[in-house]
Amino acid sequence: MMYFCIIFPEDCFLKSASHKTGNVIVMAKEKNIGGGKRRTFFNMQLTAVVSMSLVLFLIGMVGLLFLTASDITRQVKENLNVSIVLNDQMEKSYAGRIENYLKNSLYAKSTEYISKEKALEEHVKAMGENPQDFLGYNPLRASLEVKLNAAYANSDSIKVIERKLKTFDNIYKIVYQKDVMDIVNENIKKASIFLLGIALVLLFVSIALFNTTIRLMIYSNRFIINTMKLVGATPWFIRRPYIRRSMINGCIAALLSVVYLLALLYYVQFHFDIAFDVRHWIPFAIVSGGVIAVGTLLAALLSYFAVGRYLKMTTDKMYFV
Repeated sequence: MMYFCIIFPEDCFLKSASHKTGNVIVMAKEKNIGGGKRRTFFNMQLTAVVSMSLVLFLIGMVGLLFLTASDITRQVKENLNVSIVLNDQMEKSYAGRIENYLKNSLYAKSTEYISKEKALEEHVKAMGENPQDFLGYNPLRASLEVKLNAAYANSDSIKVIERKLKTFDNIYKIVYQKDVMDIVNENIKKASIFLLGIALVLLFVSIALFNTTIRLMIYSNRFIINTMKLVGATPWFIRRPYIRRSMINGCIAALLSVVYLLALLYYVQFHFDIAFDVRHWIPFAIVSGGVIAVGTLLAALLSYFAVGRYLKMTTDKMYFV
């Protein structure tokens, strides 16, 4: 009864109330206190989960953007074309040998043989005029059109490839747009550095926010931790329930962030009329798995250190933190 007189001093002035009535009031207030604590605990946990889910959504969005940019970069590089122009006297069977060599190499993604007739047909479609009409012959040459793998789509690699291909006879010349290739690679390099810088900054901010959320959850229980320490509980015994709860909250927050990412992708798909196939969902699956792993493990790690801070702290100092 003394406890409730301290918390609720107005109860001590109910002079005319009977002892039984006083017990009913005390029980009602105990119930209200218990319900209030449960609501406060639930609200705190809900706030922590939502906050962590937004942080993980930010991390997942940056990771998805980075993987998508890498995929776009690879596609752009692999669409750069290298033309191996052949001499007119080269037989098609010998051109087939060169084509087989390219298909078995590490640097060629795809090859296509373009005959003189097909080259003339494509020229007429593109330019609208036939040079054979006023020259009397087909001036175009047969060629092998090669698309390189992304790792080899740069000027230095093409110079090495060019030296290897020149060991074959009857190759007239090797043509590629060096300036375009250099500009593409330079712009991709700048964009990659920019995205990496943004990713690192956002990752640092996200971890800081995540750490703050975990610390606030543990802070409200610092005196409970101190009491358990004083009665002889081991550090791991004290840490274990907090780590377990943080891992559960981190996993729920990660699942919520995956739902946010999925909603964002569907919004992009329907708003910009972009069709996603299986290849586009692979980065999403990778990011989703990474977000769930990061959310669960990071929550456990930060909770471990947050509890450890109060395990090392004396009782007096806990009133001033």
